[in-house]
Amino acid sequence: MTTNTGLIVLHTTKFGENSLVVHTLSKDYGRRSFLVKGVGKKAGMSLFLPLNVLEADIVETSRSTLYTARNIVARYPLLGIRNDIFKNSMTMFMSEVLYRVVREGAYEEGLFEWCEKNILLLDAVSIDFSNFHIRFLLELSVALGFSPEARDLVPFVGDHYPVIERFMTVPFAESMLIPLNGVTRNEIAEEILRYIEFHSESAVNVNSLKVLRELFS
Repeated sequence: MTTNTGLIVLHTTKFGENSLVVHTLSKDYGRRSFLVKGVGKKAGMSLFLPLNVLEADIVETSRSTLYTARNIVARYPLLGIRNDIFKNSMTMFMSEVLYRVVREGAYEEGLFEWCEKNILLLDAVSIDFSNFHIRFLLELSVALGFSPEARDLVPFVGDHYPVIERFMTVPFAESMLIPLNGVTRNEIAEEILRYIEFHSESAVNVNSLKVLRELFS
């Protein structure tokens, strides 16, 4: 059985000489990993950068739960992201959060579409986007079904509550302009991650947050 579907790249693991296991969010399969053969011959590694949105034919087999992805193409060029070191770093962070929070085999209705929308938004945004990852984490909590109100985050964010409340009540463009220094911005990101950890019962050790801390300090 073969199914054509959309995939969002979260992480890759080398498999043998010329193959990869690509860990994805899939439109039809949810959080699922797929085997891609012939990497380096049929497709370069640039196709599998974090948060690339792909289309692929998924070949299912009864012999293994690790299905194969073939005929892979990029759905969007994402030049706004790939030509910007800051946006690239943001996608590293976002993909790592999704990889660690959403468990293999899980299917969250609408999560693929929500992620695709945010990837395209980051690709297109031209205003200051230093706060993008904070907005992303708060909206991810909603997309995963936690649906917090600002007061629900008080035990996790403490003195940063007024800023969190503002993030949750103003439009996107205005939230990007909330004045924060690098230290405060990353403290808030860590606090929201602790909230997500608590509700997802997952250990979220996001190494790429350190990169954002350096770039946006």
